[in-house]
Formats: sequence, structure tokens, C-alpha cells
Amino acid sequence: MRIRPFLRSIRLEREEVPDFSRYPFSIPALGSLDTLEFHEKVTFLVGENGSGKSTLMEAVAVVCGFCAEGGGRNFQLESRATHSGLWRFLRAEIGPLSPRDGYFLRAESFYNVASYLEDLDEGYPFASHILDIYGGSLHECSHGESFFALLQNRLGRDGLYLFDEPEAALSPLRQMAMLSRLHQLTEEGCQFIIATHSPILLAYPHSRIYQLDETGIRAISYEESAPFQLTRRFLNDYRRMTAELLDGPRGNDETS
Repeated sequence: MRIRPFLRSIRLEREEVPDFSRYPFSIPALGSLDTLEFHEKVTFLVGENGSGKSTLMEAVAVVCGFCAEGGGRNFQLESRATHSGLWRFLRAEIGPLSPRDGYFLRAESFYNVASYLEDLDEGYPFASHILDIYGGSLHECSHGESFFALLQNRLGRDGLYLFDEPEAALSPLRQMAMLSRLHQLTEEGCQFIIATHSPILLAYPHSRIYQLDETGIRAISYEESAPFQLTRRFLNDYRRMTAELLDGPRGNDETS
């Protein structure tokens, strides 16, 4: 099946930004943003906490018509308006075809989404049995089980899916299972944009990886990514690294 690049790129309208010294443009990666091109199958965003991954994911999601807290395009939940105004300055270049489906998953607000679904299922006749699409009540599962149920039951072919740190809910084994499901869905015409720290997910070969840091945003290889390098270093010499982390630096703090 031919892959459909539903979202080709996003561009920051720099001339419209009033002040690059103010949040979120004060974040180096976002302040230097120009045009970001997406892979037709999977695009990964990596970077340390505070590098702007989630802020950028949120803005891309809003530009694509999703609720900032997550869910499908028709979701209308907002426990508190805390998302940045970055989306107002982004312009999306879309492909010639529209996705049949879409979903924005945020690990930090997935509980709110699950509650929203429960309320719809119980309180609105037009939405009765909506939980069946997800394989049942998400609140009756663990956090990891509920996310994997969404991955298995809710997502379908020809979809545009945005995930913000999905590994937060998943064990390493489940992350491997997600990698397999990711491939299955891309073969069915889906496009993914994923912010992650997971070296397992980043190993997906049909993808592009963008690093966000104090120098800006740049494309890197899997082997160049910090999740891969740090995990490899730890596993190859975990005894020494653990000792260093527990004991702290030595030498200058010792009294003579």
C-alpha cells in the first residue's frame, strides 16, 4: 500500500513572532525553528527534558485540528488552558490526501482523555458504546494496558497519529510490541510523529529522527541519538556507571 504523507512539513512564520525572548520562543530549538519536514512514515523528536519536544508536539497537534490535551479530532476537553501559543505561528503543508483517522496521545493527560470517554459513554446516547472502539473501559486497565488497548483497537489504516512520550506507560517488552504495531500501521498507510526517549522505538528503520537541543533542531542518525548512546554505555558497563552515579565524583572532595 502506498504511504500517504498527510503532513509534509510545518513552518514557523518568523516575521509574525513578536518577541523571540519570550516563551516558547526562548527555548533554543523553538526559537531557531524554520521549516521542519516530516517523514512519510515515522518522524521522531528527541531531546532532553525542557528541550521543547512536547511544546512542539502540542503545537503541531493543534494546527492539525486536535485538542491540546489529546484524543481524536472531535474531542472537546480542556481541564485547563495551559498550552503555549506556538501553534498560532505555525503553518502546515499538507499532502494531497486527507487521513481517514487521527489521534493525539499525550502521556501526561491520558487519564483526562479516558475520563472524557467514560463520560461520553455514560451520558450521551449518540456516543453510547464508544468504549467498544477502545476495547472497553480504559480506567479498568493499568496505565500501560490502557495505552496498548488504544494502540491495538482504536488506531486504523490511513491515519495521522501524534504521540508524546508513549513509552512512559509501557514496559520494555510492550515497547517492542509497539514497534511491531507501528510497522503494521505504517504498512496500512499511516503516518506517525512521535516525541520519545525510548531507544527501542527510535530503532524503527523507516523514519527520520530530529534532535532538539540548545543549538536548534537537526536530523541525526539512530546511533547519534542520546537515548541509544546512553543506554548502550550503561548496559556495556553498568557496574562502573552505577558505582559512579551512587558514589559521586571523587578526588577534590576528599580531605587530606
